[in-house]
Amino acid sequence: MDRSLYVAMTGATQMMRAQTEVAHNLANADTVGFKAQLSAFQALPVLGPGLPTRINGVAHGEGLDLSAGGQIDTGRELDVAVQGNGWLAVQTADGGEAYTRAGSLQLTADGLLTDQRGNLVLGDGGPISVPQSSRLNIGADGTVSVVPMGQSPDTIAAVGRLKLVNPPADRLAQGGDGLMHLAGGGIAEADPGVTLQSGVLESSNVNPSQMLVEMIQLSRQYELQVKAIRSADDNAQSASRLLQVG
Repeated sequence: MDRSLYVAMTGATQMMRAQTEVAHNLANADTVGFKAQLSAFQALPVLGPGLPTRINGVAHGEGLDLSAGGQIDTGRELDVAVQGNGWLAVQTADGGEAYTRAGSLQLTADGLLTDQRGNLVLGDGGPISVPQSSRLNIGADGTVSVVPMGQSPDTIAAVGRLKLVNPPADRLAQGGDGLMHLAGGGIAEADPGVTLQSGVLESSNVNPSQMLVEMIQLSRQYELQVKAIRSADDNAQSASRLLQVG
């Protein structure tokens, strides 16, 4: 009984953990620039005193799916999507640097450029400040140009350039803020090879149909583990009754 209960209990626990990741992915299927979390089950021995007879199936995180999502045409001048590999650099709440693919940019009342979460968007020289203007344009290389308020279109002037980076994927790790950071800290160098397209957003790369199928499969596997626990309990009660009769 002890062995069967242990196998069923650990199995049910790991199914719940895997279900949490699937639910998180599904909840962000419409989040701009979101990258799906990957996980797989791995058989690990249970360490401790006694014979090595127990194996625990652990839902092991395998990082993120960094493939690009689809392109959504918005026509909005502050919406940008990274083309191919690369990231936008933003300033975190603690003054550090992080990276995102969510290009739905905003302008504060003070003229500072931020992402949709309010993090300051970084340029080559720090946060980008945009003066009052009648027109704003973000070029393929990240250059932010404006037509000053009250001026003619031919007076367009560059006010900054978005910092675009492309560090190796194995050096990136997702932080608790949902942004990507360099593993072990540090700051990535700007990469002139990264390009943008304005008036477009990158959608989440989550496949809702696939996530729903995985959710159903995990729910059924969880039910099997619970049934195994109940069967072990029923067998234990039956054995106890037999001993009492004896």
